[in-house]
Amino acid sequence: MRPVLEKRLLEKRALKWIPLALATAVVLAGCSRDGYYHDRNLDYTEAAPAPPLVLPDTRNTQRYRDAMPVPQVTAQDTRPQQAAEISAPPSLAIGSGLEPEFVERRQVGNQTWLVVAADTGAVWPQLEAFARSRQLGVQQSNASQGVIVTSQATLTLQSALRSGSSEVRCEQSGQSVAACLDALEQYLGARSATASASSWTAQRLAEQQTPQLQQQGDEWEVVIPQPIDRVWAELDHYLELDFSVEGERDLLATSADNYEFLVEYMTETERGRNPLQIVFSPDVRRMSQQIRLALQPNGDKTILRAINASERSFSADDQRELLERVSGYLR
Repeated sequence: MRPVLEKRLLEKRALKWIPLALATAVVLAGCSRDGYYHDRNLDYTEAAPAPPLVLPDTRNTQRYRDAMPVPQVTAQDTRPQQAAEISAPPSLAIGSGLEPEFVERRQVGNQTWLVVAADTGAVWPQLEAFARSRQLGVQQSNASQGVIVTSQATLTLQSALRSGSSEVRCEQSGQSVAACLDALEQYLGARSATASASSWTAQRLAEQQTPQLQQQGDEWEVVIPQPIDRVWAELDHYLELDFSVEGERDLLATSADNYEFLVEYMTETERGRNPLQIVFSPDVRRMSQQIRLALQPNGDKTILRAINASERSFSADDQRELLERVSGYLR
């Protein structure tokens, strides 16, 4: 029995080495001179380029053209003759985000005019076309001044307070002509989608003509280089549109005689209070407060101020934030 047991023991030991032998054979096979993969580089030593494809002469030449043709141009001097005019980017103020209608009305007292959401260069040719289509009898047309004098009324065009917009007036002896404005509003509104620029040089607001926020002691104010009537009309229009959220911002009253607006506004400080501050405050919730927006003439400029009309605190930062929002309507 002993020789048989020794034979079986030797067979088991031999079987243990079989997996190791197979793994070693595979590894050594990859180290051969020609490598594990067949090298085909020699198959291309005698390769030669084939002749190019030629389309038959009977082909339709209209169907076969260059996929990306390069136009032939003559060399010329492309350097600019003068410095390019780069306009400032539009304001990112909160109030400037309101989207105006293409044609809107403004009114102060008995004076009425139109505000068109296009620059003067695009509106001027439409005014000329309007005068011709209505057969108003044009007596004088001055593009540089933006004036068309007719036998029935005088049309004037100038840049509006809001950048990229224009003001159109139709007056006779200094008084607004209602029928003319009605016809103009309908005419310009129908052509809002096809408004195009013209060769007329638009009267644009210069950088120094935009509203400037400045600090006087502990108070902030906005200096607007425009007459108070024009400023009042613009603010009255946009405050009515924007201040219509009850409990957050709301237009309560207006006074055209005093050039003032009474608004209810939740200040930035109040909006930023966290829940813990609200719980331990007497109000137990975020509160808005009444503020007067007052306009004051200063020569050919207008001063805009925000005056606290409540017993709640109104910090300089809150004052500045509100003035930035409101002055954004004019940018």
